[in-house]
Amino acid sequence: MVQEGGDQSEEEPGPGMSRAGGMRPPWNQERSPEERLPTAIEPGRQWSMVRRVLTAGLLFSVLLGFSVLLVYIFRSCGPSPCKTPVCWDLLARYLASGNTSVAPCTDFFSFACGQAKGTDYSFQALAEENKSRLRRILEAPGSWHLGSGEEKAFQFYSSCMDTDAIEAAGAAPLRQVIEELGGWRISGNWTSLDFNRTLRLLMSQYGYFPFFRAYLQPRPTPPYTPVIQIDQPEFDVPLKQEQEQKIYAQIVREYVTYLNQLGTLLGGEPNKVQEHAFLSISITSQLFQFLRPLEQRRAQGKLFQMVTIDQLQEMAPAIDWLSCLQATFTPMPLSPSQLLLVHDLEYLKNMSQLVEEQLSKHRDFLQSHMILGLVRTLSPALDSKFQEARRSLIQKLGELTERPPMPSRPRWMKCVEETGTFFEPTLAALFVREAFSPSTQSAAMELFTAIKNALISRLRRIPWMDEKTRKEAQNRVTQLQVKMGAPEWALEPSLARQEYNDIQLGPSYLQSFLSCVRSLQARIVQSFLQSFPYHRWQVSPWGVNAYYSIPDHVVVFPAGLLQPPFFHPGYPRAVNFGAAGSIMAHELLHIFYQLLLPGGCPACDTGALQGALLCLTHHYETIPLPSGTSFNGSRTFLENAADIGGLAIALQAYSKRLLWNHGETILPNLGLSPQQLFFRSYAQVMCREPGTQEPQDPHSPPTLRVHGPLSNTPAFARHFHCPQGALMNPSSHCQLW
Repeated sequence: MVQEGGDQSEEEPGPGMSRAGGMRPPWNQERSPEERLPTAIEPGRQWSMVRRVLTAGLLFSVLLGFSVLLVYIFRSCGPSPCKTPVCWDLLARYLASGNTSVAPCTDFFSFACGQAKGTDYSFQALAEENKSRLRRILEAPGSWHLGSGEEKAFQFYSSCMDTDAIEAAGAAPLRQVIEELGGWRISGNWTSLDFNRTLRLLMSQYGYFPFFRAYLQPRPTPPYTPVIQIDQPEFDVPLKQEQEQKIYAQIVREYVTYLNQLGTLLGGEPNKVQEHAFLSISITSQLFQFLRPLEQRRAQGKLFQMVTIDQLQEMAPAIDWLSCLQATFTPMPLSPSQLLLVHDLEYLKNMSQLVEEQLSKHRDFLQSHMILGLVRTLSPALDSKFQEARRSLIQKLGELTERPPMPSRPRWMKCVEETGTFFEPTLAALFVREAFSPSTQSAAMELFTAIKNALISRLRRIPWMDEKTRKEAQNRVTQLQVKMGAPEWALEPSLARQEYNDIQLGPSYLQSFLSCVRSLQARIVQSFLQSFPYHRWQVSPWGVNAYYSIPDHVVVFPAGLLQPPFFHPGYPRAVNFGAAGSIMAHELLHIFYQLLLPGGCPACDTGALQGALLCLTHHYETIPLPSGTSFNGSRTFLENAADIGGLAIALQAYSKRLLWNHGETILPNLGLSPQQLFFRSYAQVMCREPGTQEPQDPHSPPTLRVHGPLSNTPAFARHFHCPQGALMNPSSHCQLW
């Protein structure tokens, strides 16, 4: 037999041989059954080979198909470009502000924000876009309800934009106001009224406070009940003693020139105007010297004091405190025993002494000083001559103090701001209806929930917290209220369409403006007198500033903030988490500021906490700053801690989302992975031209707000492939949160 795959047996004859071993003629051979067997099984051998080939082919086809399927699945799960209109708009923004020729590992701020100039500050640009939206609402024909508050708001905006009528009225409406106040010697028409009567009128009818500020707000400490607060006045002229004498003299000269212009525009005699202007400058300069900086008062433990009206009357007798405050805060009932919160009692004592001296020597000059201050305050509601004098003064003072020039603002923006101030309930409802749909709010709330959960998880791993503090911190986050979009009252039609019966529009824009000032003050007082079940928002719904309220334990994100380029439901998740998510996490960390202050957490591991804070301070000090940029780490360390922690929390939330969700998208043609896009979006929030910050800004300069947190994040160096020792990949990192 033939054994498949083996050798032939030696005992079996070969083909063509007999059993005896003889040969048969090939043409006359007759085969035995055994001899015919190989021929009989030949088709079976062929089928076996075919079957093996088919099996191998089928297996190869299955493997090939499975490989193709895997490639398709992985490509489907990988990031795909978002090509919706909102993504194309965002891409254009990123390309316009960034400078991709800069290496991200050496200067990520320039990489993301290198083309940002002046007004390209991200928050400022968003605020202006929100005002543009309000402008479109206010200028839409016939979009209000007749006879309602909406109509009155639209009419006020129109009167503000009617510059022809304002120019035609000229200074006449203001002269009428001055006459109501008793006139002034500059124009030769002056009735010597009682000083406190004039001051009372200025405070209650015109919203002007020449010697101090008085306002109604909750106490800064428990029980956070509303209280009248007396604070330092606001000066727009930098008459600081530490300035060089030469610069100080130039500032005084420019301000005298400005006051001369105001007096001349109001028909004053040039010689008298100059004399009164010089004395007004002298009074302002002396008041400025009485001011004590906030840091000094904090160091002395005298941020505020509680005194009664009677006690204040004894310490600062030049002011009739009861009558002035009663007129300002009507219908709030006041008595001599009413408690007041005074921010700087020493200033008020010195101010009172100065006023008494002026009343005994130069009563008419004191009147002129108050009138000139009122004119300065009302200049935005006057014609172009007054406004041009004001612009010229601000420009020259900016040059003398080496501040960056303020960009000129169009008329419509000023009118939108004033309409929003006086008619906020109406505009709030209109703005939210157009800019913050229920789907947008739902997506924003989903993002916030992810950020909050990441913070709760992160609190479990903070090394310097003791167990009790950790649990209390987690409970604080769990119990936190979040307000998003707009206040509850903004969504109630009856409030949004209130009629503002106490506002009388016309005949001049200045009179309309003053009527709105009185109405707003009355509404503020009335709101504090009534029980209010909701948190009192400190920003308008179209504002761009989020905040945490200690008294109400609530965090607020206005609709104006949750807009492109910081947030949109159609954006890649990397953008929303990197931009809006990091802002949310930053605000949540404000809950724990007290823990970072000296003695704020006695039960914590003080050594570990101080070590983390010192590490953070050193980390920021080692980052280079652009020339001309200053940095005060002691003033900004709390915000620095929130910046670093906010980025870490947002990154953790986003990373968790990547694990459990597929279908990630990116911006087209930008060449950034989802993780890189996350960091790019974080930096975009901070884009701002260096050197444009206010001196008292509690935040670090923009370059530090980008480089500080990102260089402290190992994931950033990993995803951008930064070499060890590069600016964005230092050898050590700090862990505070």
